[in-house]
Formats: sequence, structure tokens, C-alpha cells
Amino acid sequence: MTVCIHQDAIDLPAPEESAKQGAVCEDCVKIGGRWLHLRYCRTCGHVGCCDSSPNRHARAHAAAEDHPIITSMEPGEHWSWCYEDEAGVRPA
Repeated sequence: MTVCIHQDAIDLPAPEESAKQGAVCEDCVKIGGRWLHLRYCRTCGHVGCCDSSPNRHARAHAAAEDHPIITSMEPGEHWSWCYEDEAGVRPA
């Protein structure tokens, strides 16, 4: 089982359920794109679209900014993922 070694990159707490309501992928909004699900950067708070979305803005942000860990912005979901290790992140 692959383990994430980047948990020190987590600077922000997971988003509150209330913050998930009405969230958008600002990068998609700028280009008139569409998204399926949203991901929250645990280093800086950037919200981007998931890998199932056409533009994959969350992964692009992670690579460009070296911010590997995201948390789902979907209501009721509480999981985190490390793009660099391609592994789930255990809660602290």
C-alpha cells in the first residue's frame, strides 16, 4: 500500500460543509468550462475541478504550485488525496 509522505504540506484544515455549498472551479469559470467534482488544496485553499473533469484544474494546480494534497469539496465527503504519491492521506 502506497503511503503519502507529504502530510507536512497540509497548512489548512479541511473545508467546512457550509463552504462546499456553491463552490465553483474558478479556472473553469474563467474559460467557460464545466466540471464534475471539486477539490480543495490543503496548502493554499485553491478550489479546482477533479480528474474526471475535462480540464483537471486541481491536478494542474498541484503540479504547478507543488501543492500535492487535496480534499474533496463534495458535500458529505471527507477524504484527502496526494497527487504526488497517488495515495490517500490519513487524517491527522
